Amino acid sequence: MTAASTPAAAAARPLIAAGLLLGMGLGGFADGIILHQILQWHHLVCRAATCHPTSIEDLQRTNVQDGFFHLGVWALTLLGNIALFRAGRGRDTIWSGKILAGAMLAGWGLFNLVEGIIDHHILQIHHVRPGPHQSAWDLGFLGFGIALLLIGSALIRGGAGEKAVSAAR
Repeated sequence: MTAASTPAAAAARPLIAAGLLLGMGLGGFADGIILHQILQWHHLVCRAATCHPTSIEDLQRTNVQDGFFHLGVWALTLLGNIALFRAGRGRDTIWSGKILAGAMLAGWGLFNLVEGIIDHHILQIHHVRPGPHQSAWDLGFLGFGIALLLIGSALIRGGAGEKAVSAAR
């Protein structure tokens, strides 16, 4: 019997799934809030090399596109909350803060990898920070995603080794 097929691993799956969805959604919010709004490094779709709107129409277009991005990550977060609620109601679900935190970090890392590979490298609809060192910023974003995924995976494995509490009451 492998570690992935043990009863403890099966009991942790609902919590891991919820954490992954929450992590993807919250990671997307971090990207949108920090990189799009606060630092204003990029928007979902950038036309100019600097990625700054040059007219009111440009600003309206980028706000709508960013709004659809935020709607998508909001939906992921909502699905994560629903999955977390369902996991909590499961009689055999393991309830571990380490597993949930690890899955959320892994979900954020997964968001960074998917968004970075698709948007920055394949479609090139934007870069983390457009300009002379944009490839380094894009690779750093992917590296951060890999680090989050590895840290999250380690936490999940560590949480699986704990004597976890069942969610059943």
